[in-house]
Amino acid sequence: MEETHSNITQAIEIIEALGLPKAQQNERSALCLLALLNIGPEDTWQQAQQRLIGITPMMEFSKEKYGKEYAPNTREIFRRQTMHQFVDAGIALYNPDNPNRPVNSPKAVYQIESETLNQIKKYGTQVWEDSLEYYLNERQTLVERYAKERDQNKIPVKLSNGKHLHLTQGEHSQLIKDIIEEFGARFVPGGILLYAGDTGEKLGYFDEEFLKELGIEVDSHGKMPDVVLYYPEKKWLILIEAVTSHGPVDGKRHAELEKLFKGSKVGIVYVTAFPSRSLMARYLSDIAWETEVWVADAPSHLIHFNGTRFLGPY
Repeated sequence: MEETHSNITQAIEIIEALGLPKAQQNERSALCLLALLNIGPEDTWQQAQQRLIGITPMMEFSKEKYGKEYAPNTREIFRRQTMHQFVDAGIALYNPDNPNRPVNSPKAVYQIESETLNQIKKYGTQVWEDSLEYYLNERQTLVERYAKERDQNKIPVKLSNGKHLHLTQGEHSQLIKDIIEEFGARFVPGGILLYAGDTGEKLGYFDEEFLKELGIEVDSHGKMPDVVLYYPEKKWLILIEAVTSHGPVDGKRHAELEKLFKGSKVGIVYVTAFPSRSLMARYLSDIAWETEVWVADAPSHLIHFNGTRFLGPY
């Protein structure tokens, strides 16, 4: 059995000492910490650096430096089950170079927080224990400050029931806001928001119980459309893809959504939303038949792609 490198073992000890939950005290999280600090197998903790790095480069670092290879489809696990908690704990910063970067941007990066970097550099020295106590006493204040800063950067979205949802800043989130407030008000009057995936929160906005009542049980949030609205008057479920970084409802995506929502007791309507007509023009040849298209810069209009009815299930 291959022996675990001492840096990985020590990284787990550091993660535990910094107060992270048991679920993050593992090899994956240790490798994320080492990648954040740019500490290779021959490096010491005193050589730790502060750099910007994304999830995919972290996975590449793990493979190249420590021989730990992870499948590409575990990228979301790195993000949701390690880096999300690092950010919440205030030991890592999310997009410090550009806080307005969309949540699902391939350019998203993380950076070790400065005071955490200084504390980690003391690991293995005589001052580690004493400085750790002081660091942990100050930590809660810092976590609260970062949480407040993140909240200040969010976009408020008013729901039909009068409540508010807050989305992380960015072009993608702005389009989701437009879908809920503009598209919903015009074409789904009295509509109920059941899902909004890209909110910057771990699970986004998700009314799981209501979806179950409609016959739908979802095992993977990654397969969900960006927004799901229920239209009580018509008994329709409106599935909306927001095209800012991903593609429209093309033939492949239509089949995926059809399979995911096959248990639905109500009719399904497929909609692709674009921020502008110029962006829509680039995707016209890809859009699936029997779907609808909505453009935020012309919010009172819908474009219908063939079929026997306009804005309705088939």
